[in-house]
Amino acid sequence: MSIMRILVAICGLLAVAFATPFHIEPLSDAEIFYINHVANTTWKAGRNFHPAEIKRARALLGVNMAENKAYNRIHLKYKQVQPRNDLPDNFDPRTKWPDCASLNEIRDQANCGSCWAFGSAEAMTDRICISGKGNIHISAEDINDCCKSCGMGCNGGYPAAAWEWYVDTGVVSGGQYGTNEGCMPYSLPHCDHHTTGKYQPCPAVVPTPKCEKKCRTGYPKSYSNDKTRGKKSYGVRGVQSIMQELVDNGPVTAAFDVYSDFLSYKTGVYRHTTGSYEGGHAVKIIGYGTESGQDYWLVANSWNEDWGDKGFFKIAKGKDECGIESSIVAGDP
Repeated sequence: MSIMRILVAICGLLAVAFATPFHIEPLSDAEIFYINHVANTTWKAGRNFHPAEIKRARALLGVNMAENKAYNRIHLKYKQVQPRNDLPDNFDPRTKWPDCASLNEIRDQANCGSCWAFGSAEAMTDRICISGKGNIHISAEDINDCCKSCGMGCNGGYPAAAWEWYVDTGVVSGGQYGTNEGCMPYSLPHCDHHTTGKYQPCPAVVPTPKCEKKCRTGYPKSYSNDKTRGKKSYGVRGVQSIMQELVDNGPVTAAFDVYSDFLSYKTGVYRHTTGSYEGGHAVKIIGYGTESGQDYWLVANSWNEDWGDKGFFKIAKGKDECGIESSIVAGDP
């Protein structure tokens, strides 16, 4: 066989391989190449995790989607939001509420499946500021460690339960690791979930820290006196209603299905393109807009600012991409 025929055969095999994304190894160079150069996508991928780290990446996904949906059916009451005709086409809360610095923040859940606590605490924090009740950072540590009805800490939980606990019991204040801010800052250090970065490499998956029910040394309030309680929690259904909720009251908590391609997100509007199912993840939706003709939700992740687009990502809006519009939770501070 001539060299030319061999080259043609090799090219044909590669074309077939890249045309069948379900055969591509998760987090591999081939998966990234397929997304960027073969598939018709609205986003770009890059190296966020080494292929050997797929198990550790899965540990960050702290929402069992089937159980979460079942929990919401039983416990979550839905708010009747009436969308108005004056909804803006694009909305970024950082422009509307510039004095709320938390809207710009990206937290880090470390190597713990506490995304459900982070996505909830972050939205609670923003809404407290937006409502004019101060710049209090709600403690993800308190929710993750001490809300026993919410789930299993670093092994996962339910965002709706976190919001219920915020209303029924209250949550203390607490910033990120190393800030010494509030009653109960996060106890797990920022770490490199990614191949390179400014932090130390993430350790093995950590157990849930013990619920201490006490504030850090030197903090002027007791644990019980530092609690902040919400007025009520609720779910929101429907794209227009979610948009109206964001415009009126600020960020919401969402849970969605994660496939291996999402782990390699860098820029653009994410749509599931290829890869295996990895688990459920909770995040904070802050706004929405349109990019190159594709409507999107603007979302804050909790894998530090080295991941994705400086810690944020955009995901397709309007067709319940990966279930992102099916498990929206929020509340009044």
